Amino acid sequence: MKKKLYKSLVDKKICGVCGGIAEYFEMDSTLVRLAWVLFTLFGGCGIIAYIVAALIMPKIEEM
Repeated sequence: MKKKLYKSLVDKKICGVCGGIAEYFEMDSTLVRLAWVLFTLFGGCGIIAYIVAALIMPKIEEM
């Protein structure tokens, strides 16, 4: 089965971006959220990247 990147409907805090990325890479969503915070604090591009990802990533179709 082919994997696709979607926003998570179950594991979400704001838009489901970090939960969707964690599901795609089969890892804990807390680690993805922590990495996102570190990108925001040290690189400054984390907020912009999150907004872009929230706009671009599709929602999963309910089955």
